[in-house]
Amino acid sequence: MNNTDLCYAPVSTLSRLFKAKKLSPVDLVHAQLDRIETLQPKLNAFITITAESALADARRAEREISKGGYRGPLHGVTFAPKDICYAAGVRNTAGVKIYDQFFPDFDSTIVARLKQAGAILIGKLNMAPFGLRGSGKNEFYGSPRNPWDTTRVTGGSSSGSGAAASAGLVTIAIGGDTGGSIRIPAALSGVVGHKPTYGLVSRYGVTPLAWSIDVCGPMTRAVLDSAYTMDAIAGHDPQDPASAVTKPFKSSVGIKKGIKDLRIGVPKQFWGAPIEPEVKASVQKAIAVLAELGAQVHEVSWPNVFWAVTFGHLLSIADGSGAMGRLARQPNPSPELKELLKRYPRIASGALMSAADYLLAQRMRQRYLQDIHNLMSNLDLIAGPTMPMTAFPLNADQVTISGDTRGPEAFVPTYCRPYNTSGFPAVTLPCGFDSRGLPVGLQIAAKPFQDTLALRAAYAYEQATDWHTRRPPI
Repeated sequence: MNNTDLCYAPVSTLSRLFKAKKLSPVDLVHAQLDRIETLQPKLNAFITITAESALADARRAEREISKGGYRGPLHGVTFAPKDICYAAGVRNTAGVKIYDQFFPDFDSTIVARLKQAGAILIGKLNMAPFGLRGSGKNEFYGSPRNPWDTTRVTGGSSSGSGAAASAGLVTIAIGGDTGGSIRIPAALSGVVGHKPTYGLVSRYGVTPLAWSIDVCGPMTRAVLDSAYTMDAIAGHDPQDPASAVTKPFKSSVGIKKGIKDLRIGVPKQFWGAPIEPEVKASVQKAIAVLAELGAQVHEVSWPNVFWAVTFGHLLSIADGSGAMGRLARQPNPSPELKELLKRYPRIASGALMSAADYLLAQRMRQRYLQDIHNLMSNLDLIAGPTMPMTAFPLNADQVTISGDTRGPEAFVPTYCRPYNTSGFPAVTLPCGFDSRGLPVGLQIAAKPFQDTLALRAAYAYEQATDWHTRRPPI
């Protein structure tokens, strides 16, 4: 196995070789650090690289495994979280310079659980400032670039996570998702992205954006890798007040059962929104494959599906004012903070929302929840596009889709936000490429706490196709 193949190897391959002592975690870390050194100038995926500690942890993992202390499939593999997940002694910027010298003294629960599983922290990943851009652009640390075409965005806000996973810089990337911020970059970068059920993965030690919506989850190059990651990070955490009390989570068990007779709904409204023809064609072909695999695919109606884009945005602004509003209220802001507030008025705008507007958004959310639960009462899953378009140019101020011209930020949450405002789990995975060689994503959603079912359907599709085997020409 050459170094490039090693960097792209899935968890199942790495763990088998590690356990059999045919490969060392040190080899993997060296290979990925070399690849990061080569590609970081082109992709700008990382904000911080923890090379020295990663090598030390790799040597420790090698010793543990050689002495029979194998912890499981993640033991010795690398991970890197979006730069909102605290790691003790490693700076946590949230993508903004005002936090450039903030070094937390404890691990977030998600980082702690990955370390407990034996995974090796290799760095912290670039992102849109505070997670406020679906494009993933960052004027403070520089914007990450798409490995399939470095003149284009990766999508955001977990932009560095998408680039790093796609380019083989890390085995497991972690993203955060408030309006699509795991699935948008996963789709545009050609990888798997799993937004878990709200409350399934702890946010303790994670820089917040919107308390009532935020989730964290894996971004990987294989569905099974995401399942292994979920096995490690999911579960109740009393330090997160929104953390759900659930049974032990084992997505990797039963993921290969197939999807025969599962009922999959495809809302007809998905095709009425602006969507690029090549994206629509790829997703419809992917849904046909699900039917060929034995699923019962039905056209359904979800009339208010796109309400989520409007009231979800309002709720995230309001929630964000609690998390970030103190920045706008500082009596003597620094020049860096002034620049941040000027560029991102959304930080302060939540404080200007009236109680009546907030209550209206909450009423819309309650009606929306009722409708999606009614829709899913006769379904197991919902399938459709992840994004209405493929990756757009980094300098694009406007994008035209189906004759509709708007700023790209207006388009990116279209198909993702419905599952944020409802708290439902959703998985995106590659399902094709457009004529420019840019990846297209298929999104599969399930009922709350049925994440395993969504991953199972994604795995069945992945194994029936070869899109996940493609590598970007970087």
